[in-house]
Amino acid sequence: MSEIHLGDIIVEVTQKDIKNVHLSVYPPYGKVKIAAPERMELETIRIYAISKLSWIKKQQAKIVAQKREAPREYITNESHYFQGKRYLLKVITHKAAPFVKQKHNHLELYIRPETTTEKRKEILEEWYRSQLKTTVASYINKWEKIMNSAVAEVGIKKMKTKWGTCNIEAKRIWINLELAKKPKECLEYIVVHEMVHFFERNHNSRFVALMDNYLPNWRELKIELNRLPVSHIDWEY
Repeated sequence: MSEIHLGDIIVEVTQKDIKNVHLSVYPPYGKVKIAAPERMELETIRIYAISKLSWIKKQQAKIVAQKREAPREYITNESHYFQGKRYLLKVITHKAAPFVKQKHNHLELYIRPETTTEKRKEILEEWYRSQLKTTVASYINKWEKIMNSAVAEVGIKKMKTKWGTCNIEAKRIWINLELAKKPKECLEYIVVHEMVHFFERNHNSRFVALMDNYLPNWRELKIELNRLPVSHIDWEY
């Protein structure tokens, strides 16, 4: 591993058995990393990084400005979000398998006595995952018909820098688990965004035209999604 210095910006470079260069800017402080092919000269990587300098600074500013939630303890009357709405957590102990129930303005977390904070988090996250899978499936079913396209596989996972991603060749889409907490229309925007990549790989004028055609208000949804607070995470590098 090596480093490139661009003024006060340090770019961490890792070279491995890949075909293309991948540039990422990571929360919470905007750390920059580049993954590059093994045989690529460091000076070539440096020139690439310089060409992306304005984009790097823009991403860093966005990350630093992003609001973050305080750490959660998973106790009664703590605020949690689901589909863009605020709920109060209600922890209920019982001697049976754990589960979560949405009830009015509460999320009821049924757990065994002595369940740890980490385990409470896991239980709630699994509930988020199951809810998100159902909603995503309904949106994909809707947009497959509209776009006359097909998604072969959908996955839900935690992602630090992206709301969604896709493998165009495999027709596979990954959705950030955090989207379970965001308004449903923002989730739909991400689904449409990733499916449009099946037609256009890059974020160019053709991609924008396709987004305008399928989801005319996508810009407003993007702004709303990016202004909402994201979960507190103890980031590791």
